[in-house]
Amino acid sequence: MAERSGRMSAEERREAVVRAALAEFARGGYAGTSTAAIARRVGVSQPYLFRLFADKRAIFLAAAARCCDQIRVRLAEASEGLPPDEAGRAMADAYALLTADREQLLFQMQMYAAAGVAEEAGDHAFADRLRRAWGEIWDLVHLRLGAEGDRTVDFMGQGMLINAMLALNLPTEHRAWVACGQAPEAG
Repeated sequence: MAERSGRMSAEERREAVVRAALAEFARGGYAGTSTAAIARRVGVSQPYLFRLFADKRAIFLAAAARCCDQIRVRLAEASEGLPPDEAGRAMADAYALLTADREQLLFQMQMYAAAGVAEEAGDHAFADRLRRAWGEIWDLVHLRLGAEGDRTVDFMGQGMLINAMLALNLPTEHRAWVACGQAPEAG
């Protein structure tokens, strides 16, 4: 077998850009993140970055697709073949592991904000892409919880509450965690 050179293929660079973009957008949001910062993190020039992706918008959408795909896949794997009650617990546990990755969590929050800002600015296609990706997660959860609307709303609502508490870095003894009944484990 031939030994690989140290150079990355274009597909490997695209993957590196998506990972770097997720991290940079998680901290700076869509408007506050420059493509220069993403290129620097990957170790490529901006012109090369734009050979891989048409523009900043395309980079953000690729990172959003990755984020939502990771959530959907993990929830699907965790709940495969389980009855609704067990599926709910398994998906909650899987999601807790995902949100332990602070960049993943913060990117999600930035993604929701970016959809709202884009919609208000008239970029309906951008907002629609983000809503569709989130909708696929909703649909999976809904089916795995027995296609009962109330259960889906409760599951997703508690998940969003937990996202907010994690993003705010609320201490585990905070009244919101106590009321929720499930503080995150100390890391």
